Amino acid sequence: MYSGSGFSDWEIGDITVIIHNGVYHLFHLIIPNHDYIAHAVSDDGISWKRVNNALFVGHPGEWDDDMLWTMHVVEVEEKFEMYYTGLQRKDRGIISRIGFAESTNLIDWTKNKKNIFPIEPRGVYYETHQTNPRTWLSFRDPFRFDYKNDVYLLVATRTLTGPVSRRGCVGLVKITNDSYDLLPPLLHPGVYDDVECPCIFEINGWYYLLGSIREDIQVRYWFANDFFGAYQSFSADVLLPRGNYAARTAQDGEHLLLYNFFYAYGKIDALRVLPPPKELVTDKDGKLHLKSYYRWKMMTVKTIHQQDFHQLSCLLNNPTASFSVSEQEWTCKSKSGYEIFAFEKPAANFIWEGFIAVEGMGKFGLVSDMDDNASGYFISFDLSNGIADIRSWGFNDKDTRQNFVFNDIQSGLFSVAKTGGIFFRLIRYGNYIELSIDGYVQLTLMDYTFSGRNIGIYACSSAVSLQNAVLNTLPMHKEEYASQEETN
Repeated sequence: MYSGSGFSDWEIGDITVIIHNGVYHLFHLIIPNHDYIAHAVSDDGISWKRVNNALFVGHPGEWDDDMLWTMHVVEVEEKFEMYYTGLQRKDRGIISRIGFAESTNLIDWTKNKKNIFPIEPRGVYYETHQTNPRTWLSFRDPFRFDYKNDVYLLVATRTLTGPVSRRGCVGLVKITNDSYDLLPPLLHPGVYDDVECPCIFEINGWYYLLGSIREDIQVRYWFANDFFGAYQSFSADVLLPRGNYAARTAQDGEHLLLYNFFYAYGKIDALRVLPPPKELVTDKDGKLHLKSYYRWKMMTVKTIHQQDFHQLSCLLNNPTASFSVSEQEWTCKSKSGYEIFAFEKPAANFIWEGFIAVEGMGKFGLVSDMDDNASGYFISFDLSNGIADIRSWGFNDKDTRQNFVFNDIQSGLFSVAKTGGIFFRLIRYGNYIELSIDGYVQLTLMDYTFSGRNIGIYACSSAVSLQNAVLNTLPMHKEEYASQEETN
């Protein structure tokens, strides 16, 4: 994992990832200064090393002499183009415009105005500085998309009319040689202040449009059967749950990856981290889903089957609880109150998968990083309503008046199968937690609260069955700074 942090723990900002000759290249903002665009590389898309910074703010008097904001990097005819957002000091940094830079090697970048940059709105479809009730102008977060041999830029901007806090839209710019045309919005949901970091891609003839929403810190999506829309949404339109932001795609061979950064602890001014990517797929109804990154399987060190797991024990010593263990199935019961059926994890980093089912109307789920005092992460499953939640829950030794930790971190919705249970896949790698249900990622987050040695199952007025489970151990994750060498 990667945070890019120095003096502050929340320095990584909006991102773009491009893969070239087997090397993953990450470009990202530096928060809060916004004075340069950083560059890091990776050979697996998970562990990153910083290299030369890509782009800096302009010299005093230039159009981007104040700050640099969101960028997009693409390969065009064996060269590389970067579309980026810039702010100017003389505007007091309240007007965002789109600029352009180019490179032959992804390392050395040159800004180029090409007679049309920086691009800014003219007031036909979008707010300008003069027609902006907020007194700061959104025309930013460019994303290049080629459609029928024409070049378009998606931008986060705002319509001219409507309630002030609901004008956010995905604007569209068509670029032809050294000229550009502003086109009507590609999407205007009519409910958000901004649709940040727009991103578009095509799967099986359908176009999918992503946007990051500041109101609830989630990534949502819309779809259409034509690039120009109209774009619709499903009733469940959240692609990445709370805390994940600024999602952008990267094509990795046959895999379409989705990268984003994560706000740890749900706070925008806390630690920001780049978690491992997920893969984008669709189901038979055309709904978007996320699957685990294909490289996890390639990282497996050892495979342990359920009959070889460490010995099971009850952490809470509930007198109404019991369990039975056979070669392929565990049955864990608790008639009244909670019981945690835990065993020692074989490695700090692991992938745990299997089939879990429940009898009764009570509660059940998984636990991870549990210590002997039952402090750790609780992952609950509601099979009636298709809800998965993760909570950090345990002892708080820093406050005797409120001597407990009880934080709901993230929730996800899933379709309930008719099997009477679910196939789960829990990944724990460093401080990264990922949960898949029936093949689709539902929870994806970073958290630093607990690191106990136990994992297992919990039950409350229920009987839980774990069948055909497997643990794949993973290598120790690479510390971001331990291997960082100085570069020129």
